Amino acid sequence: MKKETIILGIETSCDETAAAVIQGGSTILSSIISSQMESHKRFGGVVPEIASRHHVEQITLIVEEAMEKAEVTFEDIDAVAVTEGPGLVGALLVGVNAAKAIAFAHDLPVIGVHHIAGHIYANHLVKPLEFPLMTLVVSGGHTELIYMKEHGQYELIGETRDDAVGEAYDKVARTIGLPYPGGPRVDKLAQTGEADIDFPRAWLEEDSFDFSFSGLKSAVINTLHNARQKDTEIAPEVIAASFQEAVSDVLVTKTMRAVKKYGADRLLLAGGVAANSGLRGALQEAADREGIQLTIPPLSLCTDNAAMIACAGHFLYEKGQFADDRLNGVPGLALESF
Repeated sequence: MKKETIILGIETSCDETAAAVIQGGSTILSSIISSQMESHKRFGGVVPEIASRHHVEQITLIVEEAMEKAEVTFEDIDAVAVTEGPGLVGALLVGVNAAKAIAFAHDLPVIGVHHIAGHIYANHLVKPLEFPLMTLVVSGGHTELIYMKEHGQYELIGETRDDAVGEAYDKVARTIGLPYPGGPRVDKLAQTGEADIDFPRAWLEEDSFDFSFSGLKSAVINTLHNARQKDTEIAPEVIAASFQEAVSDVLVTKTMRAVKKYGADRLLLAGGVAANSGLRGALQEAADREGIQLTIPPLSLCTDNAAMIACAGHFLYEKGQFADDRLNGVPGLALESF
């Protein structure tokens, strides 16, 4: 009987130091995440130099904890998968060099994984991927629609032309006085308010699957400034609910249109903003209405984690897609098919 592959995953692309052990591409033996949120909160956002320092301090401890929880040794590991990019260059370098050191010390192959591919494959940890499929990727730096016909084949059919949806959430949060991290706080506040303000939706060209949120962000800021100049107040929960409804409307409408045009049998939601309750609910409602199978990862697999990196690494391992000692952190790494 063939032994199931065991992959050690490492993720340090931003402000989470994470390690995980995955067996057979789908069974999570361990997933450890050390968040730096408290360190960055006072600055109102992630400070790259501080993030890198924290990764250096934590990476060895986190890998050891993941191995111990999984009850495996390095002799049991078949390969080390690590986020190659995109991300903060200093943060990426910590993970990449840790992975290369482990691989060299234990004579293991090392696998470079694209961060967005990891987010997509987080869904495989919920239910095996079935093709063809469409993925809506929403995070602090990415808003994309990606079509896949098979494992490792990515076709980018739509992306943001300006602000990613996560960036828009954070900027709106600051405007209404919410602390970092803004996205989850806007989502929570929106649940208590009514969407009474009809903020603009950027649909762009008729056949475009691209996104734009800078106009919506500006509309929110202008609405608040105009109200304050007139010495009137708009309840923050009304702003939050109206903004979130506008965002979800565009994301869901364009995603369902893409699913129909490309004949996808499956729809995935991926990325940190996939944790947003308003978007999750609106997309599920639309998928149910159209009879489309939708997979949304649990909250623990929406934000950055190493289980998703190990999972994506499993399929690269099966295809023999290994890196050599020239593997480096690439901040602007493109998502390419393999």
